[in-house]
Amino acid sequence: MSRRRSASLCLALVAVTSSLQGCKHFRHQEEKQKKAQAAAVAKAQKKPRPEPLGPPINIANDYAYRIFQRTASTGMIAVVVRGDETWMAGYGHVSPSNHDTPQADTLFRLCSISKILATDLLSKLVAMKKVSLDDPLQKYAPQGMTVPTMTVRGPADRPVELIDLATHTAGMPREIAYPPQGAAHFTFPDFNYRWQWLPAFRLRSQPGTAAHYSNIGFDLLGDAIASASGMSYHQFFQQQTAQPLGLKDTTLTPTPDECSRLMGGMHEPIECTDTQAAAGSGGMYSTANDMAKMLRYFLDLPGVPVHANELATQTVIDPANLRSIQGLGHAGLPDGLGLGWIEINKDYGPSRIVQKTGGGAGFQTYIALNPARHTGIFFARTDGRRPAGNMFREANDMLLAMVGLPPVPEDMNDPERELTAEELRAANAKLRGIRHGKATAKTKTAKPAHGAAAKPAATPAKTATTKRTVTARSRTAKPKPHTVRRKQR
Repeated sequence: MSRRRSASLCLALVAVTSSLQGCKHFRHQEEKQKKAQAAAVAKAQKKPRPEPLGPPINIANDYAYRIFQRTASTGMIAVVVRGDETWMAGYGHVSPSNHDTPQADTLFRLCSISKILATDLLSKLVAMKKVSLDDPLQKYAPQGMTVPTMTVRGPADRPVELIDLATHTAGMPREIAYPPQGAAHFTFPDFNYRWQWLPAFRLRSQPGTAAHYSNIGFDLLGDAIASASGMSYHQFFQQQTAQPLGLKDTTLTPTPDECSRLMGGMHEPIECTDTQAAAGSGGMYSTANDMAKMLRYFLDLPGVPVHANELATQTVIDPANLRSIQGLGHAGLPDGLGLGWIEINKDYGPSRIVQKTGGGAGFQTYIALNPARHTGIFFARTDGRRPAGNMFREANDMLLAMVGLPPVPEDMNDPERELTAEELRAANAKLRGIRHGKATAKTKTAKPAHGAAAKPAATPAKTATTKRTVTARSRTAKPKPHTVRRKQR
């Protein structure tokens, strides 16, 4: 082999060796880079462990069971959603004739919680730019029907607007008539009846100046929502809310299978009917499974298929700007009025609650959110053998306990505060004394001296009136159109 050829082979071998070493170095660098990238991704995905929102979520059972016992319910369902945790439980019996314990798919009536589903649809229409909150109701009235423009004291300053209906400030009454004998719950008044009644009605107050709880107002709002959407209320709800959220049993038209799962109480017939007539005010049915999804939706939690428009739970009216509030304080003194929702505990920072109560047809329902701690609760119960007070205040305490907060002190001047057992006994003793003519020291009046003229009683000094007054009125205090009074079964 010549020297030149040997040199060429040597150079070739050196080149190959260098190339192999270069490839090996490149592979090493590539593997090192991949490991670094994998470590960076793992570090990014490893989130710090969040601080617990409160005590273990299963302590909700202790609070819920006490509420079940105190309210003497036939059956009760409770749901808690806290961040990514969900808890639910059933108590008692599905009905007096069905002693099974209520389950996650047991059907119940939402009653007036239907109202916040209506205002959620309203907020969707606003986002679609199909309606504005200050649109007059007249814009969506049936052809030939006139919305009142007169109040009991003269012409209205402005027309009734959609926001007035959604905040109970339209000057409408609570109900408009008693239902016909035998009418099923939440089927009266229907569309034709209410629109024939409306034109001759005179508003109780100027629109937007006073809040008076009104079922008929929300029935009319439901009609306006259907008109603006171009489809029936039920179809629009299914399209915009039920289907996107995967609600399987939240409906106005229950199927035979759903009806077979309906709860019932002791004093009202267990009826399972089409309730589209009261779609906006109280007709919805639902289950614990569906309400857990609704809680996550209104709390705007991660993982929800669609998110609620923030307008849905926003406060839109300060009660201090209203002349009066009636029938909206069952769960606490209103600090703010939203679209269907009531804000309470505003002055207590993280203890602020946004809530809605419901009742009728032997049911009592409640939904409450604590937005600061991403937690919400829902209750549905049926009446039992003995009457019992509402569960709303205790449910508020439970909600705050679930996020590690103490109960908000009771306002002793709250006219809708439930009296304690001691207060009730004292009130009854005083009433018995008055009935038997036994005047207490506070009620005795001194007799004038012989021959002296009796002085007139002193006129109480005038005090400044507050801008906000709340009238105590229970949802079950008197018969209402949605409740057919029958003999106890």
